[in-house]
Amino acid sequence: MTELLKVEGLKKFFPINGGVLSRKIGEVKAVNDISFHVKKGETLGIVGESGCGKSTTGRLLMRLIDPTEGSIVFEDKEIMSMSKKQLRQVRRDIQMVFQDPYASLNPRHSVQQILEEPLIVHGIGNKKERANRVAEMIDVVGLSSYHLKRYPHQFSGGQRQRIGIARALMTKPKLIIADEPVSALDVSIQAQVLNLLKDIQKEFGLTYIFIAHDLGVVRHISDRVGVMYLGRMVELSGSEELYEHPLHPYTQALLSSVPIPDPDIKRESIILIGDIPSASNPPSGCAFHTRCQHAMEVCKTINPVYQEIKGDHYAACHLHGEHDSNDNKQI
Repeated sequence: MTELLKVEGLKKFFPINGGVLSRKIGEVKAVNDISFHVKKGETLGIVGESGCGKSTTGRLLMRLIDPTEGSIVFEDKEIMSMSKKQLRQVRRDIQMVFQDPYASLNPRHSVQQILEEPLIVHGIGNKKERANRVAEMIDVVGLSSYHLKRYPHQFSGGQRQRIGIARALMTKPKLIIADEPVSALDVSIQAQVLNLLKDIQKEFGLTYIFIAHDLGVVRHISDRVGVMYLGRMVELSGSEELYEHPLHPYTQALLSSVPIPDPDIKRESIILIGDIPSASNPPSGCAFHTRCQHAMEVCKTINPVYQEIKGDHYAACHLHGEHDSNDNKQI
């Protein structure tokens, strides 16, 4: 598969202002030097606990917020250096599905207007062509034409998310960034929306970046999974490989918390000690060493290299590979 998106050394630091003159007194390292790539037609899952920087990463990829540093290359085009006009053109090919479908839909617009808006913004089609596209997409997501006259408050959470997905499909994108698209939904509705996303991917040849904190959901839909902790990517591999043979202690702890439906299977739960450190004052060395049961002296001072440990399985941990203080390596 060919590479659709390539990210290198991506950083986003938010300034902390204080004092009488509101001068910069620090910064929150929300995303701190991450690198990965996404192949055409695959689904890359990004997981981690709240505050790890996964949603910020999604917004950076669309330039909804500007990165502090790094490179984002989409179809051999560098997004970082693009003007607003060039970005608008690229955003036809990169769309986003947001976590809260109610907050992301204009309550004053009917579904017809909501779905038609991306086409108007990008100057796609005449009135009749836009109407045909709207009718086509509302059918694809499992809703009916009579829903087009209704407003967001008249739908359930699952239906609203289907509308959000239909809106993302309107411009015929190549990449969809789904930012926790099912976390606000009931479990039974989650399965419906996930199956819908998989069906749409097959039908339209889409590529997904699927951001979530639920490891069970991510396993169901992802080809590869990246694990983030405190703004950094600490492990990335094929989905089954990651779930069967996790290398990083943080990944192991996350997976130990996932319930197993078979009562005869016993698994030791790994309890992480302490709270996640502040992104404005991260620990020296490996950011996870303050909570890691395998922490060594080297972990306190030297940041482990993010490197390939075995075939297409990457991790940043001193338990695997050489001790090195270099920055994270590109996948």
